[in-house]
Amino acid sequence: MKRVQAACMMQTLHFSLKDDGYPITREQAMKAVQGEYEQYRRQMDQRRVRYQIVEELPQEDGSLIVKVKKQVQGYSTDGYWN
Repeated sequence: MKRVQAACMMQTLHFSLKDDGYPITREQAMKAVQGEYEQYRRQMDQRRVRYQIVEELPQEDGSLIVKVKKQVQGYSTDGYWN
C-alpha cells in the first residue's frame, strides 16, 4: 500500500493584461497587473494557504510571470521548503 507523505504543487502563473481594446500606458498596465498579483497573494494569505514565491519575471508588455510553490490541501510539505 502506498501513502502520500508530503505534497507540493508548483505553478507558473501569467498575470497578463486584459484585452478590452482600450489603449493604456505601460505604467498603467504594470500597476493593474501588480494590483491583481497583490490580490492573489492576499487571497492565499486569507485562506491560510502555505506558499512560497520562487520567481517573479516582469515582461516587456507589463505582464508578470510568477512561479509559486503551494501546499496541496491536507498534506505535509516536508522537504519542499528550503
